[in-house]
Amino acid sequence: MHARFLTGLAGTLFLVVSSSALSQTAVFRSEVGNIQVETIVGGLVNPWALAFLPDGRMLVTERPGRMRIVTRDGKLSPPLAGVPKVAASGQGGLLDVITDRNFVQNRTIYFCYADPVSGGAQTSLARAVLDAGETPKLDKLQRIFQQEGPPSSGNHFGCRIVQMPDGNLFLTMGDHYRPRDDAQNLGNHIGKIVRIAPDGSVPKDNPFVGKQGAKPEIWSYGHRNSQGAALNPTSGKLWMHEHGPRGGDEINIPEAGKNYGWPVIGFGIDYSGLRIHEATHKPGMEQPIVQWTPVIAPSGMAFYQSDLFPKWRGNVFIGGLATRMLVRLELNGEKVVREERLLRDLNERIRDVRAGPDGALWLLTDNSAGRVLRLSPAK
Repeated sequence: MHARFLTGLAGTLFLVVSSSALSQTAVFRSEVGNIQVETIVGGLVNPWALAFLPDGRMLVTERPGRMRIVTRDGKLSPPLAGVPKVAASGQGGLLDVITDRNFVQNRTIYFCYADPVSGGAQTSLARAVLDAGETPKLDKLQRIFQQEGPPSSGNHFGCRIVQMPDGNLFLTMGDHYRPRDDAQNLGNHIGKIVRIAPDGSVPKDNPFVGKQGAKPEIWSYGHRNSQGAALNPTSGKLWMHEHGPRGGDEINIPEAGKNYGWPVIGFGIDYSGLRIHEATHKPGMEQPIVQWTPVIAPSGMAFYQSDLFPKWRGNVFIGGLATRMLVRLELNGEKVVREERLLRDLNERIRDVRAGPDGALWLLTDNSAGRVLRLSPAK
């Protein structure tokens, strides 16, 4: 084992202690004290999502189409059998995964993926029973939702899942990039958040149930590409963020039946430099609670409620992809009052952020040698 001190951006001092390529610890500064970042396991190919199992193990998805179980001491299972074929192209592949609220009783998981269809791929949501034994696999696989609308050629699938206390599921979806105007079309699921029951049926109180020409699964619309969503434990509301183009990343609190404006209103411009939006505000379209210009390229989202970092209780954490950082937001009700940008010297694309049952924050890094990281107070 060896240790060394390094100095990074803005004079940040951090300590790296390592005994092998896949067992290393780095210490970074933050406003509330030093943070220890421990590599639990590496060698994952573009890991996308992490879900905790009751026995302390974790499910991890890899975008090329694999799902694995990771132990707390860094052991990695073979890929699980029973995973459906995915369209692993561009931003597509095997994406989010969560466990059911009654997982101990029913062993059910939900996962979303880019589902191959004629002309491209659609975002689909499936459920299965997890057999986490010696040879882990998925049983009783059911696709419970498939997006309708123009297929994606490889971009903007969204694909974060949140289960509410009543058991119903929210699924975020993207605009597929080219057919972005369909985010305003209630006749398909492009650029929407949908709400369904665990068996895929439509809750009777969804806002567009019975409305002619509208898909009954839709909860809210006018979204671009949401790769982060979480339940606010204080308010009980769904929070989500979405990518803007060149400027205009947003956090929204999507309410039933409301229009969040994409692409009619927004704060960014097209990648070509041309104007996209009519304006930044328009009657009947909702404003984000915060927007970033320049963008942070957000992915993953977690509310922190544990005591391991007592000064972080009630904060929101969001991963940064292109910006290669972890963003911490302090809240006052539904307002963001302070932001801190963490782990910039780590120089990793942060794909997922989860608050663990152990009180630590857990991250996934997005590259061909992706890692599972655990954040705790430095000793």
